[in-house]
Amino acid sequence: MFELTERQGLVVYITSRRVVRVLRHYGRIQYVSKHFHYVMMYVNQAQVAKVLPEIKQLRNVKRVELSPWQTLDPDVVDLKSTGLYKSQDEDE
Repeated sequence: MFELTERQGLVVYITSRRVVRVLRHYGRIQYVSKHFHYVMMYVNQAQVAKVLPEIKQLRNVKRVELSPWQTLDPDVVDLKSTGLYKSQDEDE
């Protein structure tokens, strides 16, 4: 049967888009921002510890951040109840 592989999202901030060709060897590139100079890519969870230092050492890479997507609670339906969002009243 088909099994899903666990993936980890990486946000790679770059100085030049030339490095995008090299990043293809490390995982699947989802999005490349031309204006804000970052790449959103996915790497297999088992390879994150090996791939992360290699990507940081690449030329034209400023920094690499792990995506917080896996730590978010998928059951949140109301941001006001969690305290993350507060409505602004005109009276205050």
